[in-house]
Amino acid sequence: MDLHSDALSTREHQKDNCFDVIILKSLLSIFSSRGVRNDASLVPPIRQTASIFKQPVTVFKTQESKVKTEIKQGTQEKPKQLFWEKRLEGLRACDTTGSELTPMELPKTLKSVGPHVREETILQSIATALHVLPHPVTGQGGNKSNLEKSPGIFLNPEQPLIMGVSITEEDIKKQEEKVSSARSKLREALKRI
Repeated sequence: MDLHSDALSTREHQKDNCFDVIILKSLLSIFSSRGVRNDASLVPPIRQTASIFKQPVTVFKTQESKVKTEIKQGTQEKPKQLFWEKRLEGLRACDTTGSELTPMELPKTLKSVGPHVREETILQSIATALHVLPHPVTGQGGNKSNLEKSPGIFLNPEQPLIMGVSITEEDIKKQEEKVSSARSKLREALKRI
């Protein structure tokens, strides 16, 4: 190795270092002008469940953008809120002229579950149960005193807010008589027209 080649290599090395310093300074000025970056990839993932045990989270990067859903057994209906019918209290149906319709009177055999359940709430509860529920509407099966003490435990949200109802043959005959009299009145009215 001669002295001339040593000097050239030292100069080239200094030249390279000089370029490196210039590039480094320009990069630093660019990053400092941007301010602190909030890069989502730098933030460690946090487990979103409320867990007693601190468990590590492993991130798997994939190219797929599919959302995996859990397959749950049975029907996936929202749980029914207790006494949701009470939110409808005070709302009245109106006819086409805007005047309120007269409220319906329920049969005396339909008893409310609690002391603060109005007759209109019972009616809304029964109507919803008849139209929405896929199973028979029987009313609440529990004891009335238990239902009044703690409705959160003994109330079945799948049934209307009435005590259990049993329909007898006499009830069916009375209803058949009402239907036949209504049909005969309708027949007479149609004859007059």
